[in-house]
Amino acid sequence: MKQKTSRVLMIFVYVVCSILAILSIMPFVIMVVNSTRSTTEIQRHAVSLIPSTHLFKNFAILTGKSFNPMTGFINSMIVSTGATICAVYFSTLTAYALVVYQWKWRQPFFTFIMAVLMIPTQMITIGFYQFMYKIQLTNSFLPLILPAIAAPTTVFFMRQFMLSSLPLEIVDAGRIDGSKEFYTFNRIVLPIMKPAIATQAIFSFVSSWNNLFLPLILLTRQDKYTMPIMISLLKGDIYKTEYGAIYIGLTLTVLPLFIIYFLLSKYIIAGVALGSVKG
Repeated sequence: MKQKTSRVLMIFVYVVCSILAILSIMPFVIMVVNSTRSTTEIQRHAVSLIPSTHLFKNFAILTGKSFNPMTGFINSMIVSTGATICAVYFSTLTAYALVVYQWKWRQPFFTFIMAVLMIPTQMITIGFYQFMYKIQLTNSFLPLILPAIAAPTTVFFMRQFMLSSLPLEIVDAGRIDGSKEFYTFNRIVLPIMKPAIATQAIFSFVSSWNNLFLPLILLTRQDKYTMPIMISLLKGDIYKTEYGAIYIGLTLTVLPLFIIYFLLSKYIIAGVALGSVKG
């Protein structure tokens, strides 16, 4: 009786998980399919799983209206890659200082970092923009990359991972052998942190790639637009009926995120599992 109940429960779990997986994938499938359909077809039947033949026509409409996907792709890649590197490396370095070193203000410093999480980005936007304007860094990618050095969420995750996965004996052994601190961090600690780094790299890259608020404020030149800005401009009057072009623009925006995710997704489970268990 118990085996039968367990089997029924397992079947139920698989069915529920399959339904949830289909519901999660369906919006992306519809987006890709709609990028191949004409505006008339989309207006007639908004949801369809059968591709049409208007892909190249939609792409021509998209690129013929002062929209350069390659420029937006390159700009977004520069910002997202730079912000991801800054966030992951310096957050790991900060977590290293919080875990390895014994200093008086270590816990208050960590508490302060966590308190920063309570401050919404919108609260500091006006002052941040004024500061960037005064030092002439508007229409520059630096204000979108360098602030990623301070990433409290990433610091918290890296610290928790280090507490469970970084043997302090290895660091001490490196010091005894004459290894400098930065050499120890770069050559010994970072390889151990690879699962956590890959996990946070995915989250940081996706967050930076999808960021619209700050780029829309700081970037006013068309050659500096990122992909989210370009996609947001597709809602203007001249594009309001070209739904096929909008969908193909959305597809081009999401495509790099899928590539990054599939390249690094195998580290997510390992990183979360190891970082959540103190061994």
